[in-house]
Amino acid sequence: MDQGNTAFILIAAALVLLMTPGLAFFYGGLVKAKSVISMMMMSFGAMGLMGVLWVLYGYSIAFPSTAEGTTQVPWTIDFTNFGLASVLETPEGAAYPPLAFVAFQATFAIITVALVSGAIADRAKFGAWMVFAAIWATVVYFPVASWVFNFGLADDGSFSYGGWITHGMQDVFGVGAIDFAGGTAVHINAGAAALALALVLGKRVGFQKGAHVPHNPPFVLLGAGLLWFGWFGFNAGSELAADNTAALAFVNTIAAPAAALLAWLIVEKIKDGKPTSVGAASGAVAGLVAITPACASLTPVWAIVLGLVAGAVCALAIELKFKLGFDDSLDVVGIHLVGGLIGTLYLGIFANGTGLIYSGSLTQLLVQAIAAFAVMIYSFVLAFIIGFAVDKTIGFRVKNEDEIAGIDTVVHGEEGYVLSDTRG
Repeated sequence: MDQGNTAFILIAAALVLLMTPGLAFFYGGLVKAKSVISMMMMSFGAMGLMGVLWVLYGYSIAFPSTAEGTTQVPWTIDFTNFGLASVLETPEGAAYPPLAFVAFQATFAIITVALVSGAIADRAKFGAWMVFAAIWATVVYFPVASWVFNFGLADDGSFSYGGWITHGMQDVFGVGAIDFAGGTAVHINAGAAALALALVLGKRVGFQKGAHVPHNPPFVLLGAGLLWFGWFGFNAGSELAADNTAALAFVNTIAAPAAALLAWLIVEKIKDGKPTSVGAASGAVAGLVAITPACASLTPVWAIVLGLVAGAVCALAIELKFKLGFDDSLDVVGIHLVGGLIGTLYLGIFANGTGLIYSGSLTQLLVQAIAAFAVMIYSFVLAFIIGFAVDKTIGFRVKNEDEIAGIDTVVHGEEGYVLSDTRG
């Protein structure tokens, strides 16, 4: 067992876990002051819920043991691994303990679910959100993670391959889809679910451009900084080894979001006359989203180009909700769905070795598109069905008067900012 790589994976897992509190700050600063607790609690609720479900059965769905060289059919469940029963010991010859990989992937499940919550800010019941999150993770995230990430350790210590998006399409097309750290499984997946929930819950009271402004831009900047810091674990850690590929992913995780930050600010300056702090934070996140699937497959120069494209396009894409009439409160669709699509499809042209400019073939672009749209459609349809069912049974949205007053005290009995103590 390589103790250095084991330590690398565990540190990366801790970094990715930090992303969810970072997301809570990012989202919390974007909402109004009277719903900041509600918004941040949806992220922390995801941490608690996914941490338990992943151990109980999430890992057994996402990473069933599959003989090397075979392709698993979608929705395979490893019944021997409920409660992590079969990965408690490290097989002889394994590069790292299976539990290190379990921990790393657990943090991916947590952040993916938390991302969805941004679309329903200011108006969602906490209990209904938790019910939705549990069901969506079970029938959407865990299986999709298997389609993309199923490269964990088998019982004999060898790598276990089988996800149809990567290994399966390689059997058919000669190349599999590239998604190094989760452009499809995390960002397209969460973005599509966010769009579905925004449609189910409907618009906020008074929804129109300029009606809902961020109450705490410093929170937004702090959250973006924590996200960027944790993203190094997200991207470089996905190599599962401290090597040159991890170093390339690390450098690209600097370059792409930096370029996207600049591109977003330029678009803001041209479009609105002023570059904003929220725009800088959003641009950095857009670049991080776009580079996630591509971080190990691009040269740093092409990573900068990707960041410029993602920052500019996502800055424009967040306006879609006003033109199309859906209320994606915190721009999960404009940043994560659009950014994830850009990063995933970009690989079809610029991926080292297999992209169009290197191979002269559109095959890589084809498999990237199949992966992206398969995940998007699957997640959107099931999220809409689950969200609709939750809304029609226990109710997903608070009353309009509670939304106007601010839902923190109604749902959680707390206030984000207590300016005076009137208890006597």
